Amino acid sequence: MTTTGTRDARSRDSVGADEGLLRQLAGALACLSRQRTVPHPVYPAKVQNAYNRLVLHCLRRGEEPPGSVPQMVRWACERPLAEWPLELPSENFPGTALLVDPQTRLPHQLCLEWEVSAADPAAELFENERVREALAVCRAARSPQAYTAFRAMLTSRPVLTGAELALLGGDPGCGMLLHDVIKRCYEPVPASYLRRGTYRQCARCRCLMVPLPHGGHRCELDRCRRDGTSDEGTPLRADKGGVFQLSRPLRMFITSPGLAETDLQAALRTKFGITAEMWPAYDAYDLRVPLPGGRHWAVDVKDRVNPVLLARSLTPFRNEPPHDRAFLVVPRYRFRDNEAYGRQFRRNLPEHLADRVTLLDDRAFLRLVGDEISTRRDQPGDPRTEGGHRA
Repeated sequence: MTTTGTRDARSRDSVGADEGLLRQLAGALACLSRQRTVPHPVYPAKVQNAYNRLVLHCLRRGEEPPGSVPQMVRWACERPLAEWPLELPSENFPGTALLVDPQTRLPHQLCLEWEVSAADPAAELFENERVREALAVCRAARSPQAYTAFRAMLTSRPVLTGAELALLGGDPGCGMLLHDVIKRCYEPVPASYLRRGTYRQCARCRCLMVPLPHGGHRCELDRCRRDGTSDEGTPLRADKGGVFQLSRPLRMFITSPGLAETDLQAALRTKFGITAEMWPAYDAYDLRVPLPGGRHWAVDVKDRVNPVLLARSLTPFRNEPPHDRAFLVVPRYRFRDNEAYGRQFRRNLPEHLADRVTLLDDRAFLRLVGDEISTRRDQPGDPRTEGGHRA
């Protein structure tokens, strides 16, 4: 006779296996999107293996499987994740979310988050070994300011012409030290971004917009699409040296949250006259916020779709530079899109971290800073230093 405990264990095993399949499928879809030539009749092994596993999974569950790899991609474009034959907690299915944009045929951020569930997805993808390379070079040169300039460039300049890329070698900010690394961060822009001889850059993030089949353009980043940034953007004509853009994982996981980080820094300066240090001590965390009484708050900013994966990826903040409190700040629109964002995050947070991390949206964090300033401006600093954790 099967006990309740045995059934629960089997259910957990099933969920774990289905999560593994979802990650494998997400990796296959991302792999297909990165192909720069006409696909070979024989698909890459990771694509074929994911498809084969999905077919076997469907057959075991009595579901009709996709008839081919292209049909699997069609599923990702048309079938909400909640309707896939996968046994996962409902909180892992954000509404009617699709893995792939049906018009641009590019994976959504949700897909890339499932591809790599880690503290810093960009650092785990082989294309983004470049970030670690930059850290190593800057540490060897004892130049934290060069790393800060490098991160700022990846945030503010996701697209460069060939001439601009070449000229970076003479830039004293970071180009002279990191020129070779920078060149490997950028890749030639595919012809699919070109329409009538012109590229279009999003007015908000400066990434290239994707031409849509029936006219118009769409930005790849979630926030730009949600905020209605769907204008034609800024025209950019190709020069003889070509046009280059950051690899897509860098655009998604460095440029996008980098914009939220710099927005928060600007808001702190405008509202309170506070100058927060960006990416201190070779990116120990994202912002170090000075407060009255000699106190400092450490902030990591994450612009992530899935709060479950975010909670699971929590790892410690570094203790240097020292800080009194640590915060994880997520843009407000993520909470508006998913009203259970905070609850799902807390429910999936490891128990031993539950009382050692504070998750806030950016507006709530700014209110808290205002409260702290008003109550502590004339008080001595609190000598206690709380440990924080980093997502």
